[in-house]
Amino acid sequence: MRKKAIEIRNKILEMGINPGGHITSSFSCVEILVALYYGGILKFNLKNPEWQERDRFIMSKGHGATGLYAVLADLGFFPSSWIKNNYKQGDCRLGGHPDHKIPGVEITSGSLGHGLGIAAGNALAAKMDHKKNMQYVLMGDAECTEGSVWEAALFASKHKLSNLVAIIDRNHIGSLDFTKNFTKLEPFTDKWESFGWEVININGHNFDELLSTFNYVKVRSSTQPILIGAETIKGKDVSFMENDPIWHVKQLTDKDEIKQARKELQIIEDEIK
Repeated sequence: MRKKAIEIRNKILEMGINPGGHITSSFSCVEILVALYYGGILKFNLKNPEWQERDRFIMSKGHGATGLYAVLADLGFFPSSWIKNNYKQGDCRLGGHPDHKIPGVEITSGSLGHGLGIAAGNALAAKMDHKKNMQYVLMGDAECTEGSVWEAALFASKHKLSNLVAIIDRNHIGSLDFTKNFTKLEPFTDKWESFGWEVININGHNFDELLSTFNYVKVRSSTQPILIGAETIKGKDVSFMENDPIWHVKQLTDKDEIKQARKELQIIEDEIK
């Protein structure tokens, strides 16, 4: 899985060089996506993306689209040629944020604060229909400043949506600043617990912790919705991007920086081999 993660990071990097993309926002959630899609966690059907018994994964932090596209293309949800020719160019099959018309993408997202509410609605519908499919939603921590997130959190707790899993990409950066500088999220864990959620905090780049937590979710007997606080690093594995808010929107165009980014990812890939 570490090998797959670095492979996905390389694809994200190459996608983001020419037309530009949210590279660092995608880098921070790579291990989360890889664990879900390659770790036997999500139920899906490549031949039938609309399979009714599938688990739903919602990318609420739509600026992580580049990472999601890299995974979906690698799995075969759509042709890999879309990555090269149609990401923010050509007929733009793949835009800067996810679109529900893309095979494997559940909702159109990018306007933050909506993913949890949609996932909670899906979870309630599944519960009423006695279906066992799970609802996973990936949010950014800065996204949790949206009031709609907390309305959905209350709703999920009231209806005992144990089939709902919220994952927070806790990289501590929102757009162009650190979250601590514009909105106080702490005590983050206590807030979710007070809203009636079970909370587990993990290292969002550690596959052992990710997989053990996701597998625990499948067998637990609690009626609570569950929140996984995944501590991550924005720009993970490229040193000059890591924890630097400017790279949320800055394009990677400098030839020396491109060379350095490729070199650093290559070093990690060689170490894994």
